[in-house]
Amino acid sequence: MSSSEALIENRTFDEIEIGESASLEKRLTMDDIKLFAVMSGDVNPAHVDEAFARSSRFHELIAHGMWGGALISTVLGTKLPGPGTIYLGQTLRFRAPVTLGDQIRVRVTVREKDEQKGQVVFACECRNQEDALVLDGEARVLAPTEKVSRPRAVMPSIRLAEQGKLAETLAETGDATPVTAAVVHPVDIESMQALDAAVRQGLIRPVLVGPGGRMQAAADDAGVDISGYEQVATRHSHGAAQTAVGMAAAGDVATLIKGGLATEELLGKLIDPAGGLRTERTPSQVMAYDVPTYPRPLLIADPLVNIHPGLFEKRDIVRNATGLAHALGIHEPRVAMLSSSEAIDPKLSSTLDAAAICKMADRGQVQHAIIDGPMAFDAAISAATARARGLESPVAGRADVLIAPDLEAASMLVKQLSHLADARGAGLLLGLRLPVVMSARDDDVASRIAGIALMHRYLDHRARSGQSAMAAAMG
Repeated sequence: MSSSEALIENRTFDEIEIGESASLEKRLTMDDIKLFAVMSGDVNPAHVDEAFARSSRFHELIAHGMWGGALISTVLGTKLPGPGTIYLGQTLRFRAPVTLGDQIRVRVTVREKDEQKGQVVFACECRNQEDALVLDGEARVLAPTEKVSRPRAVMPSIRLAEQGKLAETLAETGDATPVTAAVVHPVDIESMQALDAAVRQGLIRPVLVGPGGRMQAAADDAGVDISGYEQVATRHSHGAAQTAVGMAAAGDVATLIKGGLATEELLGKLIDPAGGLRTERTPSQVMAYDVPTYPRPLLIADPLVNIHPGLFEKRDIVRNATGLAHALGIHEPRVAMLSSSEAIDPKLSSTLDAAAICKMADRGQVQHAIIDGPMAFDAAISAATARARGLESPVAGRADVLIAPDLEAASMLVKQLSHLADARGAGLLLGLRLPVVMSARDDDVASRIAGIALMHRYLDHRARSGQSAMAAAMG
């Protein structure tokens, strides 16, 4: 940027001359359309829905009309007259659509000056790359009387966080068949709103398990009618957890959804061998995220159950995570066994476990996944980092699943992604006889609904896989 471009300077009323003009050029991009829609709330499908736009009179996406008006405002506020200008009025006539890729030249020209009022009238026009007029009008401003010359403000860059692939996948419920779900101790507004939304989406038939009075109070606060839902009354949260687990063990429900009770209170009942839900596999939590800076869904395990997992526990953690990946349509997920580096170090047990898991995969003990490790986090998710380190791997730079070395590392990783990288998603407790939606008490309604949709997707995939296996056996 030159020294003149680094400054923003105005033209005072006395300096402005009739016929004087200023201009700028801007090419319309999809990001411009999306940002304008986000800022204004104008999501007219003519601007943001490509399929709809193809059937419109213009047959393609067009810019919001006021996008051109905003460019006129930019010239008036930053160039002529510049800082200190006060808008008094603007007329606009829309002559032709502005489409993606159009290079728009905006020009304002001084038409008249009102010496008594200090006002200036500008003729305004926007033309495209073919010099066709797309917008014109007239602006009336109160021009500045004092000279202003200041450093040009450096604005922050903006990254659009699109709805990611995971969100799209979970939204594809189609003709969903609701599953019977015990909602454990739903005594908070978020739990009630989430289960109500899940019912309306056709995902669940809820059975509310908890203290009747508190559940009704939460429903009233949430504006949810629970009179039509089955309810099982318990005296307290501990009883709700025990009752819900018993219902699951008896086959009365297909899944459990955690409500407003402590994680440890429900988890203890779930993983208790006497509870009837344990299998030969180690249970573990698998989180599934859309991360705005990552081009595919990212699954992470295990931030909830296994504090210091051993080799065979890690094998089961991998199996649980890959099972969820398959349910999400990732047929051969790339799994990175995380550690601090790619070097195997006998002093660092996570590197030895990672190498052993990879050998298990080579020999068919872990199937339907591509596994590599040990691998540092940055190498697992960044192709540039992997290339710089000379790391040749089918997983490096494009991992679908990250297996952390222990609970602490996994917990820090998922919280950093959520709070610093705007990651959105949910998790399931897997490895039991049925999946469990283990929402945290501070999760918002959208996250809770995502967890329920994730559970429904997992159960649907498991049912389809079972049907395929039975058909193959009978064929």
